Amino acid sequence: MNSTQRRECDRAHVADHCRAQRAARQLFCIAGLCALIAYRAGGTEVQGAVSGSAIEPKPFSASYQWKWGGITVAVSTLEFSHKDGSIWSYRSRSEPRGIGRLYPMRPTLESIMSIDASGVRPLHFVADDGLSTPARHSDVVFDWSAGHASGVYSGVAVDMALRGDEQDDLSAQIAMLLTLRAGRTPDHLSMIDKNTVRDYAYQRLGEERITTGIGPVDTVIYATHHEGSRRTTRFWCPSSRGYVPVKVQQSNGDNVEWTMEIQSLTGE
Repeated sequence: MNSTQRRECDRAHVADHCRAQRAARQLFCIAGLCALIAYRAGGTEVQGAVSGSAIEPKPFSASYQWKWGGITVAVSTLEFSHKDGSIWSYRSRSEPRGIGRLYPMRPTLESIMSIDASGVRPLHFVADDGLSTPARHSDVVFDWSAGHASGVYSGVAVDMALRGDEQDDLSAQIAMLLTLRAGRTPDHLSMIDKNTVRDYAYQRLGEERITTGIGPVDTVIYATHHEGSRRTTRFWCPSSRGYVPVKVQQSNGDNVEWTMEIQSLTGE
């Protein structure tokens, strides 16, 4: 190989490395800080998500791998635990895998919520990327007695009135699970997003038996969509495992952007 060919080879190698870094950065942001963007598909029919439900929440732990282009870029672990009385905690931790290691984020998210006969209501939501990046930091307090939320979400100051049906990134999944367990089909979801609220339409698509990291399961497929967006998120929920999603997939038009697949589940 002559010097010109070596230079061309080096440039190609650098270009491939840069593309891999961009891909890892994009995917790990999705798998980490959006952590559970798919769970924005969880829905509510009524204020507080599960108003009047007699369904008792149960602790569980689940792990998922995130794939982009068939390549695993991150692994997330979720833990739902009881703290005291009506107070529960839902926590997510993500670690990079494969090309995901090219971007050193270690995101953690936690939602402290109240769950009682009036429904699921977030009380305190915290998110951090593990790098102390201000633009990716969230710390929001929900004061339901005052009907007000305050703090910071993804680096943006939050100072807003609450309508009564808002969820955060993690409380949304618990609201979804309890709504399904109560025998109701979720209709929509209102998610806090910086200093505003986004509404997501939610629908049942059908049923499918799929093979997963916890074995073959019969699932019900749901989808969520925000008006004006090309993206649709679908997730597969088995009633036999308490409707904890075993697969989540986001598409932009006809193109699949990422897939989340369950690897382990305990407590359900």
